[in-house]
Amino acid sequence: MGNRPINDKDPDFSDDSASSGGDEAEWLDVESEEDEPLAVISLLDDSVFPDVMSMLKYCKENHGFDFLAVRQRLGLDFHGTVKLVNFIRQQIHDGCPLPETITAETIKDDRYLKPVVDDDALILSLDELDIDALDNEAASSAAENISSQDLVALNSRLEEELAAVKSQFANYRLAVEQTLERRWGDDKDVESSTKDESQYYWESYGANDIHETMLKDTVRTDAYRDFIYENKALFKDKVVLDIGCGTGILSMFCARAGAKAVFAVDKAEVVEKARANIFTNGLSDTITCIKGRIEDIELPVPQVDIIVSEWMGYCLLYEAMLPSVLYARDRYLKPDGLLVPSFATIWVAPVSDPEYMTDHVSFWDDVYGFDMKAMKTGIYEEARVEDLPPSTICGQPSQISHLDLHSVKPEQLNFRSDWKSDVNQSVESIDGFLIWFDIFFTTSRQETVPPRTGVDPSSPAGRIPSAVAFTTGPRGPVTHWKQGLLLVDRTKGIFTAEPGTGISGEVVFQAPEDNPRALGISMSWVTKDSEPRSQTWKLR
Repeated sequence: MGNRPINDKDPDFSDDSASSGGDEAEWLDVESEEDEPLAVISLLDDSVFPDVMSMLKYCKENHGFDFLAVRQRLGLDFHGTVKLVNFIRQQIHDGCPLPETITAETIKDDRYLKPVVDDDALILSLDELDIDALDNEAASSAAENISSQDLVALNSRLEEELAAVKSQFANYRLAVEQTLERRWGDDKDVESSTKDESQYYWESYGANDIHETMLKDTVRTDAYRDFIYENKALFKDKVVLDIGCGTGILSMFCARAGAKAVFAVDKAEVVEKARANIFTNGLSDTITCIKGRIEDIELPVPQVDIIVSEWMGYCLLYEAMLPSVLYARDRYLKPDGLLVPSFATIWVAPVSDPEYMTDHVSFWDDVYGFDMKAMKTGIYEEARVEDLPPSTICGQPSQISHLDLHSVKPEQLNFRSDWKSDVNQSVESIDGFLIWFDIFFTTSRQETVPPRTGVDPSSPAGRIPSAVAFTTGPRGPVTHWKQGLLLVDRTKGIFTAEPGTGISGEVVFQAPEDNPRALGISMSWVTKDSEPRSQTWKLR
């Protein structure tokens, strides 16, 4: 599933929105929409009307469909009415005729609470309709033989429903407003009180941009494709589980490679698009999409032969998706089953990049003649996601983690490790530490990737010929993960070391308790000529 972009890679971020007038223009657009005339789309075709009543009358006279009569017959409350609207719109969108009789059972699925049309004027205008009068009109035209006593009872019930509808609509409108606030970034208070970080994580994968970014990362996508297509014998007639399926690309690779059945699981809304992609490509007989967390659902099979997943985040473990893969491994994977990929390693190396420091740190010392050092507050506390040139690495890389995904335990993903490096070039200062990871695909549990120390994985000596693999390190092609950059805090002194100087210390990866999808990285280091130093960075 990859990783959610952060900072300037956030799904809602664009170069235009970062310009000086972007935010203001967007807010002006939102405010101006309030003054625009209502555009109500017909329930049954593409016609547009200035108000809801005109639209409902059109549907009744031109299509013979009396929306209000159906609503009255079913005795729908506000949420039931919303479901009815979205059911009709979904049927028309899918090119399916409406059933001869719509029943309560027809619209019972809660998925019809989700709007089919963004900002549906019909739904948003329910509180402005004279529902009491409309329903009475519908009742009189549809039930002429109802007794006066029954009509009194009906009116009484409708009055109660109207009061309930207005209350429910107030809640619905509040939810819409909160959604818009989140969309425009003014949701810190709302979000903290209404959802946890995991919910935001799933929602972040609903946008197309992040999936486009991952699919266009050819290092990533080609590695999965090449391993699957080059090892079709492994997938032939096998049952495969794809965790965090996203657009469904890995599931479709597996199906095309000959898998007997593929279960594509994702909690994010993108799974609905995956289902459409799979149908469009004629693979629905092989691939079954399931919406939900792998921990919360029950697969229709007791075991699978292969688990495939693209779970990696920045610095490998950001986003904490790997524990879900390990849960599925222990719950569903056959004893001799295969995890794709099978191994992962994490590396760290010291870096020196005076140009980067000038552009991103010293920059604030003089901005058009103004001292803006206040903007440097916290600048050394956040891990950065950057693609640095290989020339910035000024010491031997050190492998700090080696994960055999067939055997690693979830509790081992929070780890501490010793590391060391020898400075191998003359530099003005050591500006920080760079973290990257490698991924390996093996064809069986017997094919292993041994731990390596002192060997750059992207160099010829570091390659493993028998394995499909890729690196996110600076000597490989750039990926959307780039590398994690940990800047050394200069307020505590410049860190220098001569060529040949050995640096050693400890690194700790730990997800914070209040946000398990984030990542904290702590490092300590010392040379023979320096005092011990330590620092912590956050990736969130």
